[in-house]
Formats: sequence, structure tokens, C-alpha cells
Amino acid sequence: MVKAKITLLLCMATLLLGCKATPPGKWETVAMTKIKHSITIGGRQAKNPLPSSAQNIAEGRDAFSHYCAACHGLDGQNTGVPFGDRMSPPVPMLSSSEVQSYTDGQLKWVIDNGISPTGMPGSTGILTESEIWSIVVYIRHLPPVGSLGEPAMYSGDPRPTPAAQVR
Repeated sequence: MVKAKITLLLCMATLLLGCKATPPGKWETVAMTKIKHSITIGGRQAKNPLPSSAQNIAEGRDAFSHYCAACHGLDGQNTGVPFGDRMSPPVPMLSSSEVQSYTDGQLKWVIDNGISPTGMPGSTGILTESEIWSIVVYIRHLPPVGSLGEPAMYSGDPRPTPAAQVR
């Protein structure tokens, strides 16, 4: 009986040690990126009806500051987000080549539908089509990292964020 308990404990310890999560390797990352870009993320062919004008970038920054900044920071690069790198998977920097390599239609699809189980919520019924497309324009024209400061919800600063001041 004692021998069986020791064996069971050793087996459980071995299993628990084998469950350690590690970041994905190069080939895992390449494979998952390819799968996401060609299979799981829809909207590849959709074209953004909004041109990349200063007004559309400002409107996108404003919509982004209300819906996206809590997880992506005001600049889309996680500035001031205290938990971004501790999530699994970590919140991506929207300036990264992986995110920027999506088509505009795919970015809109992600904003619309979210990505389960990453923590990226869908915005269907929350944002309008125009707001979503303007956010896509903003994602294509992100400001330098840190240039907009951190979201007021994390800084404790009651003044409006730079993005909210632009109209």
C-alpha cells in the first residue's frame, strides 16, 4: 500500500513538472501565424472603405482610446498596460510585423469577432462599422511607442487622454 502511494505521488510529480508552460518556439510561431493568416482569421478580401486621411486617423485614435486602450495602451503598443505581458498569450504590440501583416479586412474581422481564447473580445454590437474601419486606419498609423502616455485608468490622471482631446 505504501509502495503504491509513493509510486502514485512520483507519477503525479512527474506529470506536474511536465506541465510547465514555455513560450512557443520559432516553428510553432511560424506555423500558428500561417494558420491564423490563412485559415482562422476571416475577412481577408474585405477592403477598408475609409482612406488614410488625418481625420480618419484621428477618429480611429478616438474610438481606439475608448474600446482598445485598456489592453493595448493609447499608442497600440501596450504603453502603461500593467498586465499586457502577463497574459497568456501576451497582448500583442499592434505595431508588430505579425499584426501589421494582416489585411485591413482581417484586422476588422478580429475587432468584430475577437480571438478566442486569447482575451481579445469581439466588438459586434458595441462599435459601428465606421468606428471599426477607423480603428483599422489608426492601427496602420500608430504613433511612436509611449508618445501618448498611459491610459488615465492606469495613471490615475483625471484629465482626458491625448486621444480623447483630438476631435
